[in-house]
Amino acid sequence: MRAIGVLLSVALFVGLTGCSASKFRTYNGPEVTQIVVNKGQRRMHLLHHDQVLKSYDIDLGFAPDGHKQFEGDGKTPEGAYLIDRRNPNSEFHLSVGISYPNTNDVTRAAMIGREPGGDIFIHGESKRRLGSRRDWTAGCIAVTNREIEEIYAMVKDGTPIYVSP
Repeated sequence: MRAIGVLLSVALFVGLTGCSASKFRTYNGPEVTQIVVNKGQRRMHLLHHDQVLKSYDIDLGFAPDGHKQFEGDGKTPEGAYLIDRRNPNSEFHLSVGISYPNTNDVTRAAMIGREPGGDIFIHGESKRRLGSRRDWTAGCIAVTNREIEEIYAMVKDGTPIYVSP
């Protein structure tokens, strides 16, 4: 009888731990040394030097053509940046920050009398997002929640990200 009780307790424990899936994953593979984003192809690649480790379909800002010029333009920045922060409590499941704006972005926006904007991230899905409209962010790079969990685990702060048209 005691053995049955122990077995039931173990089964209950295993069952409960299996149900509490965490959004925080671990990654023990090759280091991600750079991220390459091709806006035109709507693809993002995580690389270890010249070897592609993972690739993802992406959504962009609601006005994706061209480089981000100023806050509110709906464009996703183009150029060389760094992953510079992470948000485990993101409104978009999880997110990793991109170091936009850089000095050139600030200068360019100032020349037209505007603010460059900021808070550009690679992030998951919005709980508020309705429908399946493509390119729905305010300028960020969006993937599925499952994909941002992988990215969040694989990519470290300081990783270069290159965004091309």
